[in-house]
Amino acid sequence: MKKPTFENLTSYFLKNFFQGLLIIGPIGLTVFVIWYIVTSIDNIVPSIAKEAPGLVFISILLSTAILGYLGNKFVVGRFFVDAIDRLLEKTPGIKHIYSPTKDVMSSFVGDTKKFNDPVWVKTNENPEIWRIGFLTQKEMADVNKHNYVAVYLPHSYAISGWVIVTEEKNIKPVVGMTAASAMKFAVSGGVAGFHSDDNIFKAPE
Repeated sequence: MKKPTFENLTSYFLKNFFQGLLIIGPIGLTVFVIWYIVTSIDNIVPSIAKEAPGLVFISILLSTAILGYLGNKFVVGRFFVDAIDRLLEKTPGIKHIYSPTKDVMSSFVGDTKKFNDPVWVKTNENPEIWRIGFLTQKEMADVNKHNYVAVYLPHSYAISGWVIVTEEKNIKPVVGMTAASAMKFAVSGGVAGFHSDDNIFKAPE
């Protein structure tokens, strides 16, 4: 039996250490983000948060869900929501904050999600390079860009992205991936694979 050397033991230790980081890292970051969100919302009313941690967060969560239900299911609720919406969109100063915020949030959630049409975009001709993005405007004739479209390209490992305007001939529909899978693929830098429940990463041998 070959006697283990210091280099072999160090290599074996580091291999297992980094494997442990791969397990702990995502779990720890997820727990930290959730805890940060909960405690931040709880601290809106510090006196209650001190006596009953999590109560403010749960109350706001339930209130938001009830408000969404009332605003969608009842005529009176919809009337008040629309009235407040019109007021905020016409108020000088406030409208410049409210309108962009509403547009961005409605792009990700709700019945009018915008990032639900994944496409391949040719960003370079020679060599040929394609990126994955989301079609946000199917025509740009209003700004005198006929036969052009707008595509949102998300950044990997970030919540940011950028928009390009390109000719229709430079895009192709994504086949074999849902919008959620395409977003996961783009944000993960391609590591997430082509299906929402796949992960092509394999631990080192």
